[in-house]
Amino acid sequence: MALRFYNTLTQQVQPFEPLDAKTVRMYTCGPTVYDYAHIGNFRAFVFYDILRRWLKASGYGLDHVMNITDVDDKIIRNAMAQGKSLVDYTAVYTQAFLDDCATLRLERPERVARATEHIPEMARAIQKLGDEGHTYSSDGSIYFRISTFPGYGKLSHQHFDGMVSGARVDVDSYEKADARDFALWKAPKPGEPSWQTEIGPGRPGWHIECSVMAIEFLGSTLDIHAGGIDLVFPHHENEIAQSECLTHRPFSRFWMHAEFLLVDGQKMSKSLGNFYTLRDIFGRGVTPEAVRYLLASVPYRKSLNFTFEGLNSAKTAIDRLRNFTFRLESSKLPQIKNEKIEEHARAALEQFRASMDDDLNTAEALAAVFEFVRDANTAVDANEFGAGNLEAAHALLGQFDAVFDVLQPSKSEGGMTDEEIEAMIASRTAAKKARDFARADQIRNELTEKGVILEDTKDGVRWKRK
Repeated sequence: MALRFYNTLTQQVQPFEPLDAKTVRMYTCGPTVYDYAHIGNFRAFVFYDILRRWLKASGYGLDHVMNITDVDDKIIRNAMAQGKSLVDYTAVYTQAFLDDCATLRLERPERVARATEHIPEMARAIQKLGDEGHTYSSDGSIYFRISTFPGYGKLSHQHFDGMVSGARVDVDSYEKADARDFALWKAPKPGEPSWQTEIGPGRPGWHIECSVMAIEFLGSTLDIHAGGIDLVFPHHENEIAQSECLTHRPFSRFWMHAEFLLVDGQKMSKSLGNFYTLRDIFGRGVTPEAVRYLLASVPYRKSLNFTFEGLNSAKTAIDRLRNFTFRLESSKLPQIKNEKIEEHARAALEQFRASMDDDLNTAEALAAVFEFVRDANTAVDANEFGAGNLEAAHALLGQFDAVFDVLQPSKSEGGMTDEEIEAMIASRTAAKKARDFARADQIRNELTEKGVILEDTKDGVRWKRK
């Protein structure tokens, strides 16, 4: 099956390949760094990671740009309230976001672009839009005149006929139904940060930031532009309008959007007490792999209900896969190749790939893996899984983990590396051989306290993390 994605622009699942058939030029909307990113934000960021990993697994190169919005109304308001410069205030949350991404094993895009590093390019783009009649000025600010772009609404599939020209939105936070001329450049206010440019003093609006950086690094037409579903309108709609007026070309061939994340069936809100950052969740003893697995397990176009019971289920699923992997590595298997198991492994791998090709259907891809694990465990129990079946089983597990990346525990789990655990187990084995059972029990207890469970079997000692 050819790789296919749902395109918000056409409202259809379409075959995908990049324009040059080799490298995918992709832009994804990054964080606005006014605070720590919350679990809802990371639903989209994990989606980006699964997308880029599958594109690479499909043989494509990646030129992936993600923005960091480090200037907007909230950032300025919060920085001024704390008496900090824009740079000092945003540096904390930018680094926290990058650290969180690393903890969740999100691959770093080829470029991470900070808005404040591209102000001159934004000013020049606004000047060009003005030269071509798409803007007007009011009280030192510059607005994009939506009526000059007839295609406005083609992404959100809304109609704006009869919209009053000159009704303006000049804030970065929009009401859901807003469809008015939007600010490209904002006049400076007393005490606020601003830049001196060829179009006068001020700062850019939110929408122009993404358009300019995307075009600067990836060219006039992208292969994929991705974000959360909440960005379709007005942010991405506005990006299309200003970008296509700048370049006179289609801005992006595919638009992909991740659905909302709910918490216990409700919209996340601090007032409801269900607002979580990754730090909040890890503080409860949850592992990064469990969070990553849960966020990736539901296909990106389906709403995801985040619960702590769901995190426990994710941990159980990961443990099942890790235990199976360890069993294959530690069991003394018969020197045979069971053709039935071999065929099942090949079929599971084909189903995994077909499911991922089908608009990243992660749920069906996982189902293929777990069905194989169930049957393979049964075969091992019956001494019918042979050493000759290991290669096919590892091929399936390797393909799975190249995308989901949860099989290797984080060092934070139990605070020990695999090598440190193996060394302690070797010491325990030596103590038992020397009949120093008190020392052997002491080592077992120390490992248990660190979250490592031992199991003595006829094939040797197995271990797993809690």
